[in-house]
Amino acid sequence: MQKFILGKKNQITLISAILIVLAFFSRFALENMDIFHWSLIIASVLGLAPIAIQAYQALKVKVVSIDVLVTIAVTGAFLIQKFEESAIVTFLFLFGAYLEQRTLNKTRSAIKELTEMAPESALKKMENGEFEEVDVDDVDEGDILLVKTGAKVPVDGTVLSGEGYINEASITGESVPVGKTVDSQVYAGTILENGTIQIRADRVGEDTTFGRIIELVEEAQDSKSEAERFIDRFSKYYTPAVLVLGFIVWLISRNVELAITILVLGCPGALVIGVPVSNVAGIGNGARNGVLLKGSEVINDFSKVDTIVFDKTGTLTVGNPEVAEKEFYGENIDEVQAYLASVEKESDHPLAKAVLKDIGETNLFTVEKTEVVKGGGIIAQVNGRRIAVGNVALMEKENVALSEKARRDVERFEQKGNSLVLTAVDGELKVLMGIRDKIRPGVKKDLQKLKRLGVKNLVVLSGDNQGTVDLVARELGLTKAYGHMLPEDKSAFIKKMQAKGHIIAFVGDGVNDSPSLALADIGIAMGSGTDVAIETSDAVLMNSDFSRLPHALGLTKSTARNMKQNIIIAVGVVIILLASLIFSEWMNMSIGMLVHEASILVVILNGMRLLRYRLRGRLA
Repeated sequence: MQKFILGKKNQITLISAILIVLAFFSRFALENMDIFHWSLIIASVLGLAPIAIQAYQALKVKVVSIDVLVTIAVTGAFLIQKFEESAIVTFLFLFGAYLEQRTLNKTRSAIKELTEMAPESALKKMENGEFEEVDVDDVDEGDILLVKTGAKVPVDGTVLSGEGYINEASITGESVPVGKTVDSQVYAGTILENGTIQIRADRVGEDTTFGRIIELVEEAQDSKSEAERFIDRFSKYYTPAVLVLGFIVWLISRNVELAITILVLGCPGALVIGVPVSNVAGIGNGARNGVLLKGSEVINDFSKVDTIVFDKTGTLTVGNPEVAEKEFYGENIDEVQAYLASVEKESDHPLAKAVLKDIGETNLFTVEKTEVVKGGGIIAQVNGRRIAVGNVALMEKENVALSEKARRDVERFEQKGNSLVLTAVDGELKVLMGIRDKIRPGVKKDLQKLKRLGVKNLVVLSGDNQGTVDLVARELGLTKAYGHMLPEDKSAFIKKMQAKGHIIAFVGDGVNDSPSLALADIGIAMGSGTDVAIETSDAVLMNSDFSRLPHALGLTKSTARNMKQNIIIAVGVVIILLASLIFSEWMNMSIGMLVHEASILVVILNGMRLLRYRLRGRLA
């Protein structure tokens, strides 16, 4: 029976409204007081039923909820035959709950829209070479899929053949189509606007970028910030306190109507709902604009950030470096390059990929006894020779003597902003490569936006040489730049800044960044970075779109400000209502409940403004 009544709350609200209209029509138009009273009595009983059930369910788990206050107040009004107040209060409470749920559903529209974007089927290549439509859950890694014009990409994958333009708005928040050719990466949930492509499935199901977005946003919307936890604790004690206050007022004044009016006016509805609705709307806006905020707590901390620390490669730079200059020392260079290629094949570092691309096709040898030197490079046995590939520090560790010419070459390469890769064979330097990475387009403009948003310190930490890091810092106008930084050096720097009272955000994309991402007050991962970096971060910039960073900071500042506004509105309304009850004669239970419900709608609508938040145009 309880379930049936609660399931019919909206219908009960409508019937109550009709009965109240009928009551006042009978009184003023028909002058029939019997219909007037009975209509209000039925409206009161009907309206109180779902509220009383919710109050009972709350008391069963030892919670004195708003429903308990309203149930006591309405019952009291009914018993003293204030049927107008009892009917109007129950209707307003139910109607307010209906509007509250409806508007709250709109604030959760972001996650709903994301879920609806999820692909449901795919054209999979079968053993006979034909493509057949299958459920997306039946796609495995390595399967070959066909995507036609207008279709959703079903999984994360790599283009094997064909070309076209894909709308990646569901991932990046940008609706401008992105061109895709062979070897391009594509993401589940994006739409192929023209062309036909065949892709290899690299990630399927919940492991896709889109699947992780939905999972992270759902987790974030269910999480609670410190402010929300405080309000939960506050409400736990505040609501019984209002009940006690009403009882004390009745003991002193013996005025039942005054006591139950206090119960109605003291309802903390707007306070309870104000902060969560701001958080949900802020997280929803981020999800639709390529920014994943992993919870309400992140919003609070992110909004206070005064220092942002960046990794260089793949964060401030494109992360696709190329060999710009090289010098050879000694003979048998082809053999040395074959050794070098064999060793670099063992690494997935961007510099290793640049070296392999430059060397091109060559003979490869079996690599044995590989040793990765953290922050230095790789040492391995190849064809019976000891090969060391890495930076100057590694060469010094290996006691590789650098000639005067080599030292001049190193200095010259560094001054041009190159990252250095030196190769030694059996303790003799053979190859010096200078590798440069391009700065991300638009990064300088985005960094200026961060400064205007209140970030005081912009710092780059890199394992690269100091000359390269200084060059990047000067070009981008960064506050400080530190090179030759090992992962533990980066963590130590963050701890040092935190000890000085700074709120630190760290932006990175690699496995070596994960300790710093976890240690910083806010860890921000580039979306195309490693799984470890994404998992240990607090926020993710999808598709590694750096321009989303100013939007994320501006959004969290607006969300934190919105939460404070809602708290002030909620507390202010309660104070004004109680003051009006004490110092005026016009305040009564019905007016109090009307204002109370209106305040709930005001904080919800205020929070919903965040769904339309855009940084663009404010700081351009």
